[in-house]
Amino acid sequence: MTTQVTEAVSLKRDYYHLIINGEKVESSNGKTIKTYNPATGELVAEVAKASQEDAERAVLAAREAFDHGKWRKYPINRRSQVLNKIAAIMRSRFNELVELEILDTGKSLAAAQGQVSQAIEDFEFYAGAIVGHRGVVNNMPGQFHNFTEKEPVGVCAQIIPWNYPLMMAAWKIAPAIAVGCSVIVKPASLTPLTAIILGEICLEAGVPAGVVNIVPGSGSEVGNYLVEHPKVNKVAFTGSTPIGKDIMAKASETLKRVTLELGGKSPNLVFEDADIDAAVDGSLFGIFYNSGQSCEARSRLYVHEDIYDEFITKFVEKTKKLVLANPFDKGTHMGAIIDQAQLEVIDGFVKSAIEEGAEILAGGKPAVVEGYEGGFWYEPTVIANVNHDMTVVKEEIFGPVVVVMKFKDEKEAIKLANDTEFGLGSAVWSKDGARATRVAKQIEAGIVMVNCPFSAFPGTPFGGYKQSGFGRELCIETLDLYTETKSIVSYFGSRPINPLGV
Repeated sequence: MTTQVTEAVSLKRDYYHLIINGEKVESSNGKTIKTYNPATGELVAEVAKASQEDAERAVLAAREAFDHGKWRKYPINRRSQVLNKIAAIMRSRFNELVELEILDTGKSLAAAQGQVSQAIEDFEFYAGAIVGHRGVVNNMPGQFHNFTEKEPVGVCAQIIPWNYPLMMAAWKIAPAIAVGCSVIVKPASLTPLTAIILGEICLEAGVPAGVVNIVPGSGSEVGNYLVEHPKVNKVAFTGSTPIGKDIMAKASETLKRVTLELGGKSPNLVFEDADIDAAVDGSLFGIFYNSGQSCEARSRLYVHEDIYDEFITKFVEKTKKLVLANPFDKGTHMGAIIDQAQLEVIDGFVKSAIEEGAEILAGGKPAVVEGYEGGFWYEPTVIANVNHDMTVVKEEIFGPVVVVMKFKDEKEAIKLANDTEFGLGSAVWSKDGARATRVAKQIEAGIVMVNCPFSAFPGTPFGGYKQSGFGRELCIETLDLYTETKSIVSYFGSRPINPLGV
């Protein structure tokens, strides 16, 4: 069945289609994905599950839209107007988007509201950013003139994770279409709903058919097919480091441009002169926000030995006060874990820490939430008496689990912070501005938060060092990742050039 997308429809419904070439379509083989509310375990909706045949249709639609369509030929101000309209439509349906995101992910109301707000702001940011994104004129010797142009890279495959479904879709779609690219978005099978809705909103706002295609399906089938497809020019992926490495290898066969935002094991350094209460509150947010299911979660907490006891006492007390309850309640601090499999992964890490001699200061087991016994919940967990050889310190857990350790001086703090294969986020707490700057410059990470728990705003580069990937999202520089720079050299002299003298 095929349905033209022409007007707004209810966001919350029992069934969601693929979006290919401006139409809501069934999968070619009739297969579907069932999505469940992680807070309750109850069915939310069924979604058409894309096959390789559907991915091929999406690629051809995106290719046709890019090569022969009008979107890339629009004046910049017109594309900017469409992006602003996307944001306006999203803002008009803010509460519906928040509700759908909570049902699909189990996250708390406050988390969903913040993430939907940022998704809207992303489109507004790039609507303005593209106005100033242009080539340059370079000085040339003699009677030569050189200028550069920014041209869209082409068809982009964008693979979205399950932890921030709408926000990550916005991070990727907005800059790509702003510069004139066409995209095929593969949302995570666990959380495809708001990405599909965003695709519908793009069409409603005036994005031409074929420019934005949404094909939820398995990574092994649809994701790999897009990565390897010769008519796809770029891949942007957010997810785990092992999958990122695999994507990079596959994309190399056709020399695709690749952007990878991967895993993390971010350090959080609290110095002896820090505002302890501010550092405690910021550190709680840094690890327990989004139930710890964040790539830049500050999951390694290092506290100066002079204030360690006071800090940890306050930190553990507040950890035990965090509320796990109905995600729609304003007083809920932490929502659910995405599914049973991830719950078991988190619990496995905690059990390994206990087996290796660590001490549980808070939490340490799956949570039972009254009225939500069918959901997937885990207690906010604090683990002490650890060392850098332990699995729980080295590997990304992707859950509400933090390890705490002491340090004696600045040199040791930096050494501990950098003792990881990852390099995405980090935080420094100190009233000494010189020290904070000095430490921040030595931390091997793409993001350093100083006396601040927040890592991402539209306009601030987001991305990592080392095995946390490469490329930056959410910023003006992202536009360069979706464009090619063409250099044009011209001669304006009156005499013909005869360099060989023939």
